Amino acid sequence: MSDREPPRRRVPGPARPVRPAAGRQRPGPGARPAARRPAPARPAAPKPLRLGSPRPRLRLVGLALAIVLIAFVVRLLQVQAVDASTYAAMADQNRYVGQVLPAERGGITDRDGVALATSVDAYDITADPTMFTREQLKIDDGPEQAAALLAPILGVDQDALVKKLRPKNKALRYTLLAQRQTPQVWTQIKDLKAALAKKSDTADVLAGVFSTPSSKRIYPNGALAAGILGWVNADGKGGGGIEQELNRELSGKDGKIRYAQSGGRLVPTAGSTETPAVPGSDVELTIDRDIQWAAQSAISEQVKKSGADRGYVIVQDTRTGEILAMANSPGFDPNDLSKANPNALHNWAVEDAYEPGSTAKIMSMAAVLQENVATPLTHVVVPNRLHRGDRLFKDDIDHKTWDLTLNGVLAKSSNIGTILATGQLGKTQAQANQVLYKYLRGFGLGSYSGLDFPGETKGILAPPDKWSTSQQYTIPFGQGMSLNALQAASVYSTIANGGVRVAPTLVRGTKGPDGRFVPAAEPRKTRVVSAKTAKTLAQMLESVVDDQEGTGAKARIPGYRVAGKTGTANRVDPATGKYRGYTSSFAGFAPADNPRVTVYCAIQNATKGNYFGGQICGPIFKEVMEFALKTLQVPPTGAQPARLPVTFTP
Repeated sequence: MSDREPPRRRVPGPARPVRPAAGRQRPGPGARPAARRPAPARPAAPKPLRLGSPRPRLRLVGLALAIVLIAFVVRLLQVQAVDASTYAAMADQNRYVGQVLPAERGGITDRDGVALATSVDAYDITADPTMFTREQLKIDDGPEQAAALLAPILGVDQDALVKKLRPKNKALRYTLLAQRQTPQVWTQIKDLKAALAKKSDTADVLAGVFSTPSSKRIYPNGALAAGILGWVNADGKGGGGIEQELNRELSGKDGKIRYAQSGGRLVPTAGSTETPAVPGSDVELTIDRDIQWAAQSAISEQVKKSGADRGYVIVQDTRTGEILAMANSPGFDPNDLSKANPNALHNWAVEDAYEPGSTAKIMSMAAVLQENVATPLTHVVVPNRLHRGDRLFKDDIDHKTWDLTLNGVLAKSSNIGTILATGQLGKTQAQANQVLYKYLRGFGLGSYSGLDFPGETKGILAPPDKWSTSQQYTIPFGQGMSLNALQAASVYSTIANGGVRVAPTLVRGTKGPDGRFVPAAEPRKTRVVSAKTAKTLAQMLESVVDDQEGTGAKARIPGYRVAGKTGTANRVDPATGKYRGYTSSFAGFAPADNPRVTVYCAIQNATKGNYFGGQICGPIFKEVMEFALKTLQVPPTGAQPARLPVTFTP
């Protein structure tokens, strides 16, 4: 037998008992087997869930992301490549602030360089409204608090300031609070800003208030020559007079500055660009300040004394045509227009057209002498009344028949004598009218003076074929046509200058920023009558002042020979267009035999005392002429007057 045992056959043994569940008693031997409980019914197996394919969804999401990325890329290319310069400019526009640099306005001086108008440093007070919001100040009433502090300093309505500091346009970064404030005002605001900035428990409601350098126009002599100078308006432009006429020359050219800002403050390291301003030119007038003062004082006193509407005085250099004074009353102070009467904001000496009256008779006499139809000694029989056309003419006073020379007609200012004399200018009245019209135009009537002064009138002088029946006889003695005071003065300067009319001038020249003086253009010169006629007329005008029969005795100046003429004309009321009141005037020059100065005075609608030109304007002529002769150091000639006869013995 082999040592190896044969394999045993596996015999199935008894079944392995099932262990009872925990907590149950295992049945002992001999126990009856427990009844087998039926197994619970199993639920029916659910149908299997079939998931959709994720690929379409992934494709859709991927496509959406691709579109978004493409949009970003396209926008990025547009911003950084295609429109890069545009967006850079827009960024600069928000980052950089542009500001105008006002040019310094040129000054105005008299003929000796004395300042009549000048500019001083000032500040425009500005604000950044975005710095007054709740986000900036952490309070709701920032604009109200700021306005309450600024209003009394700036003299501006508080509610108006609030509207500017809280504009409807929330993006507005600039607003102008007040213009041309003095340095003292800005210093006061700066001190207040500094005090608020130090207080940690108080909102700095003035942090957004700034200043811009500017200038303010001042007139050192107040109302002196205001009608000539004019004023500068709120926009910094001339509003009248020389300031308006020569605004371009005086204004210069504004500059510009552009700088980066943050929070309303300059960023020094960001760079800036600047175009400097070009200052305006200085203007030198022909006016003499002292003579202007004398003329203005004299006319102002007489207008007040006479209860007149207004008056004016012209002083002119007879040789050059330069205006030495042009005074108006009432006047105004251009430093404070708020107190000025709007009706006084004019230079009425060139703007007012009126009928001159007897001062115009010198032109009629010039025509008669130049046309050789009479001489100063020609006899003129003057009746108390003269019937011509549709009217009965008379002189200022009733008189018996006068036996006058032509010189006497002028000396006694006879309307009737003037009508008779000018009637000899032509074979018919129509021809005489044509001749007289030619001389009136030659003396400058019906034309602008050449000053180019704002508001200047050229007067009214109709052509002779338009003269009415009465005008044919009233125009020779100064009614039925009109002129301004400067034109009237120029007539007498023409006679004083030997019969040559020199166009009046008011500007001697300008001085640019480079300091170079550019004289004004030479005035136009026109011969109106011969030197002989002019000399004869001067002698006739002396009779008006020097002779006992003359009407201008109050214009006499001791030691000087004076040539002059009175005028008293019916005045047209501008409100009604009808005659009311009188225009009183006096015109003349001195020395009569070597003329240097012409003075013309006119007063409109005197309501107190005498209204005759010789009585109320003669004394003004004397006062102003005496002052001018002394100022210009014009000595008397020492020669005796001609003393032409006024009357004749029939």
